[in-house]
Amino acid sequence: MPRCHARSFAVLLLASPFLASPFLASAAHAQASRPVPIPPPSLRGEMLFGLPPEVKLNDQATRLSPATRIRGQSNTLVMSAALSGQTWQVNYTLDPYTGLVQDVWLLTADEAARRWPTTREEATTWSFDPISQSWAKP
Repeated sequence: MPRCHARSFAVLLLASPFLASPFLASAAHAQASRPVPIPPPSLRGEMLFGLPPEVKLNDQATRLSPATRIRGQSNTLVMSAALSGQTWQVNYTLDPYTGLVQDVWLLTADEAARRWPTTREEATTWSFDPISQSWAKP
């Protein structure tokens, strides 16, 4: 049975005129520098990470859920143990059934400067613009 050799496949890929296109390089660069969207149902708060799964969210003791995903400033996953003793400005979501923290986004200075609701009441009355990733009060 004939098989494609890895070396000949690599030569075909490198010889492709589409891959040599400057448009492709600029599109890849634009995609890498695009800010990661944070979903509108999240809320803003200050989180002090303790020994996992303990955290203080807006000065109230709570816990991370077993399936918590913490995304760093470059959108990479961060382990909660690596953040012990640190306080971060975050966006977060809560598990609707248990009330535990489900998702956490560690914010950059630019993201922290944007207006974002801190309570459910604010989130229901403000309007969200998905293009600029910002909220506006009515």
